[in-house]
Amino acid sequence: MRFGAAMSNDIQAMTAQLAGDSASLVFLDLGEALRCRRQLDAAAKVARAGLARYPDLADAHDLHARILADRGDTGAASGAWRAALRLDPGHPGANKGIAFLLYREGDAATALAHLERAALLLPNDAGIRAAMARVGESLATPLRFTLSEEPSVETAMVDPAIFEQLEGADTGLLLLDAQGMRLAGGVRDAGGADVGDTVAAHLAGVSREAARAARLLGLGSWLSVAAESPDGSLYLLAPTEDTVLLTLRPAGIPAGRVALGAERAARAARAWLERLA
Repeated sequence: MRFGAAMSNDIQAMTAQLAGDSASLVFLDLGEALRCRRQLDAAAKVARAGLARYPDLADAHDLHARILADRGDTGAASGAWRAALRLDPGHPGANKGIAFLLYREGDAATALAHLERAALLLPNDAGIRAAMARVGESLATPLRFTLSEEPSVETAMVDPAIFEQLEGADTGLLLLDAQGMRLAGGVRDAGGADVGDTVAAHLAGVSREAARAARLLGLGSWLSVAAESPDGSLYLLAPTEDTVLLTLRPAGIPAGRVALGAERAARAARAWLERLA
């Protein structure tokens, strides 16, 4: 509860600051804080007011796009991210956001180009690197990640088959980033079709929500979420701060075995992400 109260106090302070100075750029932090608390209507109102005052600020369009994406309005989010990129073609947040939408639409090549632009400004962002690996895998393109403008500064090629030796590698293990982009693994429906990208998109923000719930309940950091049904079990872990691992297993498998398999997969995911850093 302490953490929830602190967040509320921060929002109140930023709201008061913005009320006292409508030209303050604090609207960017306030809008993001409201978005993280899933107060999306309030966040959108703050973002729109900021955009009205700063229509040429790429960060304002990026904030608005993230809020729109969280509300499920991907068409409007795409437009807002494209507006941000017209103002600042190298904006890392807008490039990453538009890449996510393009990848979901099936345009992996253009998505990869946007991720590469984002990586130029955020060369040590493990989420961007993992996303590049995932998109590159879909293009059957071996990737080498450039860490700067100089082509000589590179890391080794990434092997995306991080769960290869684990149970359920492509049918019940799914690694995704905070924006809901699949980074590795897969999930299949009852007919055997790969629905990993769809599941990842629906899980966007789940880590943030779990963290918020844990704070509001005074439980500290969240470690895992488990659920069972007559058709099977699922287990969620956070291998890193900005990634989530979903483990799915058929009904009848003991909960302890599901948890153990999830921990092994999380270790493999962390090791892979560390190699990208």
